[in-house]
Amino acid sequence: MGTMEELPIVQAAGCVLWRHDPTGEGIELALVYRPRWADWSHPKGKLKRSEHAREAAVREVLEETGMTCALGAPLPTARYIDAQGRPKEVRYWAARAVDGEFVPSREVSRMTWLAPDDARDKLTHDRDRRLIAALCSVLRETNEEN
Repeated sequence: MGTMEELPIVQAAGCVLWRHDPTGEGIELALVYRPRWADWSHPKGKLKRSEHAREAAVREVLEETGMTCALGAPLPTARYIDAQGRPKEVRYWAARAVDGEFVPSREVSRMTWLAPDDARDKLTHDRDRRLIAALCSVLRETNEEN
């Protein structure tokens, strides 16, 4: 008789990627569209063997958005059951986009930059929406958005 505890937890990491908007008054968030899951989400992915979550978060941002980023404060960890029925834990960080350019791939076919409220509306999963409030709170506390 199997229990959830016996299934290994899928470890993943990602970022809520942000930049100043063109007016300089606010911020925009990067969302990625994954055709395999038909969803809009934050850039994230599974850790490679012996990879630290912080390294994985930066790598996944680069792979999925084409952007290099400056990792900021940790954001709440998402825990849920993935599409294959496995428990999954995704550690997130705030990350400021530094440079780069999006190139569509098989994994991520589209990327968009949106104001936080618009990003919240576009995200597919509630667990991703909660991260936006956490990011905005962190940016206010550190006064990074100015």
